[in-house]
Amino acid sequence: MINPKLAMAVIGGLTIGLLVGPGAQAQQDNQWFPQAREKSQASNAKHPGGQKQVSKPRQTHAIRQDPPNNTKMAQASRTESAKKSHRLVLQVNSNEPAMMNLTLNNASNVAQYYRDLGEPVSIEVVTFGPGLHMLRDDTSPVKPRIEVLAMSHPEISFKACGNTQENMRKAENKDINLIPQATVVKSGVVRVMELQEQGWSYVKP
Repeated sequence: MINPKLAMAVIGGLTIGLLVGPGAQAQQDNQWFPQAREKSQASNAKHPGGQKQVSKPRQTHAIRQDPPNNTKMAQASRTESAKKSHRLVLQVNSNEPAMMNLTLNNASNVAQYYRDLGEPVSIEVVTFGPGLHMLRDDTSPVKPRIEVLAMSHPEISFKACGNTQENMRKAENKDINLIPQATVVKSGVVRVMELQEQGWSYVKP
């Protein structure tokens, strides 16, 4: 049987808890249940302030990123510009030594200019009409200079008009021999036209 005094004490404690509120009730519970009080104190000692400690996120190393696309495009553009090829055709149709030397001056100056820049260049000297004498082995006033220039600047080439060579052969009734640096093309004028159509720069000294 339940002890009447114990029952009255429990009922009285509950009644007091309802009247004084949660704070007083907690103190009353600690008095009635000492084991719960000890566990609560131990928990507060582990986590001061009644809150659990949250571990800090682990730091990670920054990931290296590639340069943006516009930077790559700029670099590619500079590389492409450095490799750009320059092309020049010089026309000679006069049997004047001054004109021939001026042509050689232009050719050598342009070749040296782009060599200093490290950019490729192609220069073609095309002769026809009276200008074919520039490349004739027997009449060229600039033959020694062409030999030296061809050795120092292989990017410079010399073309002789085949039509002019044939007409001179008929007029002089003998073979028209050319210097070793010359190459025969069918027509000097057509050669100049075709090079211009391919984007070559044209200059007549």
